[in-house]
Amino acid sequence: MPEKSKSFVRILIEILEAFFKSSRGPKKKNWHQHVVPYEDGWAVRREGNKRITSKHRKQSTAIRKAKSIARKRKADVVIHRADGGIRERINYD
Repeated sequence: MPEKSKSFVRILIEILEAFFKSSRGPKKKNWHQHVVPYEDGWAVRREGNKRITSKHRKQSTAIRKAKSIARKRKADVVIHRADGGIRERINYD
């Protein structure tokens, strides 16, 4: 009698295990802070997040907050223009 064939679930598990073993490990969280236009003011938002960290009336206040966070996390601050384009990038590595 032939050897019992592997079940679909077992084959799928083996494929997933091989995939995760071959990956380079867990992805590092990105703490870059973006100063972006938001409603009638400005907001600070961590890169990759949809939610904002804080809201501000002035861009300068938002920049100060973003710099404070970036210094602690050794990250970048990306300052956007009112039209959404990038104005400046500050590195705190």
